[in-house]
Amino acid sequence: MSRTSLAASLSRLGEGVTIALDSVRSNKARAALTILGVAIGVMVVIAMASMITGINRAVTAEVESLGPKTFFVQRFFRGGIQIDDGSDEMSPWRKNPWLTVAEAEALRQLPAVRDVTWREDAQGPVSYRDAKLSSVSVVGFNPSWLQVGGGNLISGRNFNQPEYAANALVTVINDQLAEELFPGLDPIGKRIKVFGQPFEVVGVYAEPSSLFGSSRSPVLVIPHSVFTKVADYWKGWMMIVVTPTADATVADAQDQVIAAMRARRGLKPAQENNFAVISQEKLLDMFNNVTRGFFLVMLALSSVGLMVGGVGVVAIMMISVTERTREIGVRKALGATRGEVMFQFLVEAATLTLLGGACGMALGAAIAWAVNKFSPIPAAVPLWSVAVAIIASVITGIFFGLYPANRAAKLDPVEALRYE
Repeated sequence: MSRTSLAASLSRLGEGVTIALDSVRSNKARAALTILGVAIGVMVVIAMASMITGINRAVTAEVESLGPKTFFVQRFFRGGIQIDDGSDEMSPWRKNPWLTVAEAEALRQLPAVRDVTWREDAQGPVSYRDAKLSSVSVVGFNPSWLQVGGGNLISGRNFNQPEYAANALVTVINDQLAEELFPGLDPIGKRIKVFGQPFEVVGVYAEPSSLFGSSRSPVLVIPHSVFTKVADYWKGWMMIVVTPTADATVADAQDQVIAAMRARRGLKPAQENNFAVISQEKLLDMFNNVTRGFFLVMLALSSVGLMVGGVGVVAIMMISVTERTREIGVRKALGATRGEVMFQFLVEAATLTLLGGACGMALGAAIAWAVNKFSPIPAAVPLWSVAVAIIASVITGIFFGLYPANRAAKLDPVEALRYE
């Protein structure tokens, strides 16, 4: 392209943008409808993409914080969104035996396994003197829980193996529970009631970063041996966390775990596993499958907004063509080609939708900032969503502006000059 033709194209582009801005000023109501529709569509894209991206990054960081080789054993696992009507067909996990402490201890003895921890969870009342909390997360762990992504001790100590074996009523509480039960006091050595039983606080810990940042919910950990006796919990959902040795690969450790579990359960070679071994990759794939569903919802919602904006483009551009019929006739009489007229109107349409896109990006970024600031969701605007928003805005303007632009380009110059 020569410099002259490039300069002419840029001049026409600038002229189209200027006319589009004048059209916005002179037709504020109609232009507002167009801009609002596109802005809503783009805002949905930016806001939802920000939240999904932030959560994805947090999930990945949380899983990796357990160690790149850590994996899990559960009674049942199925990735993605699940629909369960309570029947045996829809709930195949009912046929699987519960995981047991004996199985977890057996896995710990495998050559490729460095350590194993197991846990079960419940919600229960906790109190200290007049301070009472009706629903606190109570977790039953074995003593090695801190070594497998459990957190860091702030004060005191963890319960030990002799206490675990003796069913000692001891607990380690998180810093949030310490603040709520013992404001201004040292909780070490104090006795709190958990499920009506007196537990001695032996340690305070800070939880590691989790899916939504550091936990601000009260949590206490008690020996699993005691948990099964005093807690009111949903039985059968123990989770075993396995950490391979430094020399073993994840695949080697998983093979040994699967072989050991099948041998203990007496499964024949043709029988399927009645337990699930879940790698970090499986967890991330499952989460990604769920987020894909949210992206489809995002696409549907944003499409509605862009359609509304597109209808507004057709309306405002058709009015513009009618109002500027004589102008189009003059331009054609002076030698303007159909392509040049069409180009100008398409630039005007794209400028309108791009204005809406810019407003939508600003609103979406503001929502992402507010969500990140005032909620536990670590929203972050991804660059690809900005690019998608700009491209979608321009394409919407061009697509819906084609009919008015084509109509303007086909006007007969003689008839157009006679138009009143």
